[in-house]
Amino acid sequence: MTRFALAALLLAAVAGPAAAQTPVPTPAPAPTLPTRAQDSAFVRQHYRKLDRQVPMRDGVKLYIILYVPLDADRAHPYPLLMERTPYSAGPRGETNYPVRGPGPSRELSEEKYIFVYQDVRGRYLSEGQFEEVTPALAAAALGKPRRAGAGPAPHDESTDTYDTIEWLLKNVPGNNGKVGILGISYPGFYATASLPGAHPALKAVSPQAPVTDEFIGDDARHNGAFFLLDNFDFTNYFDVPRPQPVAKYDELFDLKITDAYQFFLKLGPIKNANAPQYFNNRARIWNEYLQHDTYDAYWQARNIRAHLTGVRPAVLTVGGWYDAEDMYGALHTYQAIEKQNPGATNRLVMGPWTHGAWSRPDWSKFGPYDFGQNTAQYYRQTLETPFFNYYLKGKGTFGAPEATMFDTGLNQWKDYPTWPPKVAANRSFYLSEAGQLSNTMPTTGAPADEYISDPAHPVPYTAAIQGGRNNEYLIEDQRFAAQRPDVLTYQTEPLAADLTVAGPLGVDLWVSTSGTDADFVVKLIDVLPDDAPAPMPNPQRLNLGGAQRLVRADVFRGRFRNSFERPEAFQPNVPTEVKYELNDVLHTFKKGHRLLVQVQSTWFPLVDRNPQQFVNISTAEAADFKKATIRIYHEPGHASALTLPVVGP
Repeated sequence: MTRFALAALLLAAVAGPAAAQTPVPTPAPAPTLPTRAQDSAFVRQHYRKLDRQVPMRDGVKLYIILYVPLDADRAHPYPLLMERTPYSAGPRGETNYPVRGPGPSRELSEEKYIFVYQDVRGRYLSEGQFEEVTPALAAAALGKPRRAGAGPAPHDESTDTYDTIEWLLKNVPGNNGKVGILGISYPGFYATASLPGAHPALKAVSPQAPVTDEFIGDDARHNGAFFLLDNFDFTNYFDVPRPQPVAKYDELFDLKITDAYQFFLKLGPIKNANAPQYFNNRARIWNEYLQHDTYDAYWQARNIRAHLTGVRPAVLTVGGWYDAEDMYGALHTYQAIEKQNPGATNRLVMGPWTHGAWSRPDWSKFGPYDFGQNTAQYYRQTLETPFFNYYLKGKGTFGAPEATMFDTGLNQWKDYPTWPPKVAANRSFYLSEAGQLSNTMPTTGAPADEYISDPAHPVPYTAAIQGGRNNEYLIEDQRFAAQRPDVLTYQTEPLAADLTVAGPLGVDLWVSTSGTDADFVVKLIDVLPDDAPAPMPNPQRLNLGGAQRLVRADVFRGRFRNSFERPEAFQPNVPTEVKYELNDVLHTFKKGHRLLVQVQSTWFPLVDRNPQQFVNISTAEAADFKKATIRIYHEPGHASALTLPVVGP
């Protein structure tokens, strides 16, 4: 888990009668960034800085920093815009001003709000005990009288937010009585957590790439499979013991990795991460992650979705199609609010962004792909800033559609009245013999394809050799993987017309293994024509002709095929169904392109290695890791397929 805090085009009509769109205005030129001195001067000239300690209902005090416009008074009140974070509210001290800011964007800083940053309970200078993605325990009791002798008032992130807002309204002169909350990644979770039992003054909330359900799809695990590379890195600097409030954390150990693939192979079984030179059992959250290797009460209590009922503030959830950390969180936070709160003001934005890239000054390109516009600036100017201005200041209008989504195949923004689009029709693409991907269910031919999955030689998740995660792996050319004997590929003929896929992807595999457990990684890929032009400029001399551009991929740990709570071993060599869902896409496969599906059983070291035996992976020994023969079936009664929600013909 890493959670790092981050061409004029007219839109053609979407294929489908109900997919309304709005033309994108000519993008503004890339902004000329102010110097650090200019930024610092702006903050000092327009804001005064305050450091305070805010008491919670149980007596614990949480540290906050405020930036108050110099002209804020009863005649010129401003709304409060808050971020709650485990990553430090600093810089500390009332004379120590930030060189950027004070708001989360320059657009919001220039609009002028009372900006509030808070260290959450148990982090940095706030008192109390920190809990990973704090379970929602007390929000249902908000506003209810407590009986005498009931003990300390229950608290969670919802009540801490409520108490902070109550204090701000009473103690910060010049506020207009309205509050907004936003945050990216872990702060995005805290934004979501403000919604249950929300304070009446809370009018606008924007969870951005929010951590949401860490076992099923965010940060810690995906469908039960442990995300090794991210969690190892994140834990080293985040999970440091803190006996008392501190202004700065050190890392648990000093380590520089240059080749993550080789490092984690040499590390061996995951239990070796607790060796003396690494975590040495000092990392509480790391140990919790490994101890709770099923979807037990620990994880279920940390699934905020179940508590997103009675939502009153306007919500703008934001995520990125190339977010390697919390794409799931953005999509499923929006969906939970939509399903559980009929009539709520609830909108979704998904752009061509990595984790938090919408907050960067410019996001016009990613890897070899040029979007032809500054998508980050477009979002901030036309969506984020107007959203808070309207709901907190009553300024202007905010008529954004239900879903503002970027088509990653056409490089176009598209507007939808619902997400997923109601006009999308499920269409099955069957894995067939000879590497064919077809709309027709196979009826003859060989029953299955097979490969040897060897944990000692796992399939790398990227062709790049580097120490940290390669953020570009979500769009990376997959030809490096297609060449391996332990990766199966299935592709269509060149498309006769554009094909737009909009929504979640359904995976239905019929598999067998000679072992008793296995992982399954499924990738949906856009194969470019052989004459696809190279990017311009092209300093890396990339050849995109025939490139296999990754569109979506994810892993499923096979032991959870029937239940995340009660894992089951495979019966060796018996055809068994494994069904799961890949995160949504909005991608148009253009005429002349091909759809390609890859299937493999390792994705290393992004995902930890499965011993391919039904053992406790967190305590497994090196001898437990064994080769296995994996079969993917494509015969009548055992037809493997990928189901795509297709818009239009």
